[in-house]
Amino acid sequence: MSPPRPIPSGPPGAQGKGSTAFQLGAIKTLLPHLWPAGNPELRLRVVLALTCLAIAKFANLWVPIFYKYAIDSLTPGRQIGAAAVALALPVGMILAYGLARVLAQLFAELRDFVFAKVQARAIRTVALSVFRHLHALSLRFHLERQTGGLSRAIERGANGIDNLLSFTLFNIAPTLLEILLVCGVLWGLYDFSFAAVTFVTIALYIAYTLGVTEWRIKYRRAMNESDSEANTKAIDSLLNYETVKYFGNEEHEARRYDVSLQKYEKASVKSHTTLSLLNIGQGAIIAVGVTLVMLMAGAGVVAGRMTPGDFVLVNTYLIQLYLPLNFLGMVYREIKQSLIDMEAMFRLLDVEQEVADKPGAGALAVAGGAVEFQNVSFRYDKRRAILKDVSFRVAPGRSVAIVGPSGSGKSTIARLLFRFYDADEGAIRIDGQDIRDATQASVRAAIGVVPQDTVLFNDTIYYNIAYGRPGASRAEVEEAARHAHIDRFIRAMPDGYNTMVGERGLKLSGGEQQRVAIARTILKGPRIL
Repeated sequence: MSPPRPIPSGPPGAQGKGSTAFQLGAIKTLLPHLWPAGNPELRLRVVLALTCLAIAKFANLWVPIFYKYAIDSLTPGRQIGAAAVALALPVGMILAYGLARVLAQLFAELRDFVFAKVQARAIRTVALSVFRHLHALSLRFHLERQTGGLSRAIERGANGIDNLLSFTLFNIAPTLLEILLVCGVLWGLYDFSFAAVTFVTIALYIAYTLGVTEWRIKYRRAMNESDSEANTKAIDSLLNYETVKYFGNEEHEARRYDVSLQKYEKASVKSHTTLSLLNIGQGAIIAVGVTLVMLMAGAGVVAGRMTPGDFVLVNTYLIQLYLPLNFLGMVYREIKQSLIDMEAMFRLLDVEQEVADKPGAGALAVAGGAVEFQNVSFRYDKRRAILKDVSFRVAPGRSVAIVGPSGSGKSTIARLLFRFYDADEGAIRIDGQDIRDATQASVRAAIGVVPQDTVLFNDTIYYNIAYGRPGASRAEVEEAARHAHIDRFIRAMPDGYNTMVGERGLKLSGGEQQRVAIARTILKGPRIL
């Protein structure tokens, strides 16, 4: 057996500190989900969405131009011909102006409408692949990780994909395209100076925003890590509600929780105060840029080289550009945060399976169900042996009890048989077949386990019994309950089989929980129990 890959510790997102290389890798992992192979419908939606995006931006480009002509036609001394002609021209420009605005909005909404399915499908497929991968990982991984942190990583990772697609495809990319188009129009209509001032102003604005936001990212990362830590502590405490009460440790749990909340508070204050610095600098750069361009346009109007409509056109273009840029800091921060969240989720996919099926492994063929341990040795930690050279055989149809002090390896034997782990040395066989040569699914299908520490799903009694074989008929579920001697108890309850068992089954007594677990295993119908 190859040595397992080290499992990262600590809250998701703490590893790698958001390295650029891994974030680019996260984007690379995401891209196939945006252009899914074998799905022409979703690919067509991507093409249509990008087409709608381009049309919306080109329509938006014409809005200030129609506005300029409408103003020029209404300026005294610039009307053309008779009064009727003078009225017809502004009406046409105003209608064109309105139509351009409508088209820009229409195609922007159509873009979202068309792309929504692609975005939702990408989030679904990625989250599902991570979920499946987590179930494929060994028990060691789950014992060394915190469930609250894992669930938070998947949740934030899925939201990160949503935000990344929304902000990058439909905010950053269109805005950059519009900046280039506007600079080209200003250069074509007037001279290079207008385009140069506009471009330099926007470049300075973007550089300042990205620089300050990058500096502020560490505070958002600290907020995330403390949030995961607090969430994990809260879930752990609430899942162990009875234990907390037994020892009267409510205040102890509150203090532990508050330690994480204090970390979150400090990081949150720093994040919000540094935001003011970002906003001040952004406002100053925009103000200087707008003032310079307006002075140039005003001088052109006074000199007769430009019209009042030109003055308004330049101003309108700048407003159209600066409005989305006002949110650039937030957008960049969200994109960076999304990449960090995606990184935490995709790092889970990067964890290799400690117990994996061999290439070409076949299904276990169970006849009698004889179980044999031959010279089995195992260590959870290399420094401490749990099992050493253990051998025994259980014949078909026989019951065997394994006794010993705590820590002697009784539970470990069951875990090895179930292939939660693979033995370091020796072999475990069922009907003469080494279980490492068979698929894990077939091995586990042949074995039924009723654990001492029974944990039930927070659902009905019926669901928990039927979990042993999803798809079983109601008659089969009730028959299993009768064999476990719990059917009469269930029917005596007001809601019968629809009785909710509560979190981890805590609404039932310990004995009732075990009988539900026995019924669940009977329904599974394994050859080895």
